[in-house]
Amino acid sequence: MINVEKILKENKSLDGYRINTSKTTSYENFYVKGKLETVRATETEDVNATVYTSHDGKTGVSSFNVPHSMDENGLRTAAEKAAHRANLVFNEKFPLAEAGEVSREIHSDVKNYAPEVLSEKIANAVFSCETGEEGKINALEIFIYKHENSVVNSNGVNKSETKYSVMVEAIPTWNEKDESVELYEAIHFTSFDEDKLKAEIAEKMREVRDRKHAVLPDEKKFDFILFRKKEIAELLDNLAGDFNYRTVYSRSNVFKKGDLLQNNPTGDKLTITMQAEADGCRYSALFDADGVTLKDKTVVKDGKVVSYYGGNRFGSYLKEEITGELSCIVVEKGSLTDSDLSGKKYLECVSLSGLQVDLFNDYIGGEIRLAYMHKGDEVVPVTGIAFSGKLSDALSTMRLSASVDVEENYVGPDMMTVEKMNVV
Repeated sequence: MINVEKILKENKSLDGYRINTSKTTSYENFYVKGKLETVRATETEDVNATVYTSHDGKTGVSSFNVPHSMDENGLRTAAEKAAHRANLVFNEKFPLAEAGEVSREIHSDVKNYAPEVLSEKIANAVFSCETGEEGKINALEIFIYKHENSVVNSNGVNKSETKYSVMVEAIPTWNEKDESVELYEAIHFTSFDEDKLKAEIAEKMREVRDRKHAVLPDEKKFDFILFRKKEIAELLDNLAGDFNYRTVYSRSNVFKKGDLLQNNPTGDKLTITMQAEADGCRYSALFDADGVTLKDKTVVKDGKVVSYYGGNRFGSYLKEEITGELSCIVVEKGSLTDSDLSGKKYLECVSLSGLQVDLFNDYIGGEIRLAYMHKGDEVVPVTGIAFSGKLSDALSTMRLSASVDVEENYVGPDMMTVEKMNVV
């Protein structure tokens, strides 16, 4: 591989540069109807160069990929073209990320297993959840990843990190009376917990069975709606984006510092911290793409917006502390327990076509593919309905569970109830 930094340093038309390198090593197993069909190992490396120019009191920026086939002359030509494009960009001036060095691994036990051993353990755990001829895992794909990321820039940044993750893609299938119902499930984790994996797959096997037998509900008035971690994660991801420096700078944020997210709350008060690292979160990182060392930031405290967060460019414009582009959304646990649900009439959402959140129009809603209607001790799987309501009502009435879990970039309560929602 050519020395990209050496070539960029030679180019006198540039006022700065940044080089991002991402190397991914994977071990992959593919099963069809319980049989291992394919084993594959891959290794990819992507190199991206970003160049900066100063012109007309502005900062120009342009990026290009550096393929392995590129030689030094090709790189010089690509850099010249990028410099020309950068001179056509008129961003307000901003500095590059400050100098700094770091190099370490992010905690994970995945590296403690030989890939073939871990893959077999995962497969055995998943297939142990089959329930005879009716409940089967039609297909299973296992991906074990090692990610190595690095960034250097002309301002003295030299940072690297190594992290590990696993993705399990399964298709639970329920076969009954010559009919089949399938669900797609993707599970991500950074540490292997066999019991937890079994519990998640077993739950999906029950859900695919209940999807087959789900009916239209005979009533649509409930004390509250209960959401699981997937929908909570989607809701909080929408909120978190509103507090990012990029959103604030463009004046497209709905909530400002000092605003109350929860007016006269009747449930649990919401506290959200954007973090660099969180146990189980595969988005944990030491630095962002600019090379900024990430700093945790609490953006909502007891239901009130207290700060923003974000990257180098827009943080500089706003004259705010540069926290970097934080990705882990960590929410304080609440007070909701299973005993609080006992005897209540509520709708437990299991599978939605996608949670719809519109901060500008104070809206939350979604089409329900599968839910459980709870009436005392009676539990009925239902489908063919939708819910909608005011986002402000959902936030003000929310109760968050005392139990926590991980979902993509979210770490926090695994159950949430909201009131004042319409079900149709």
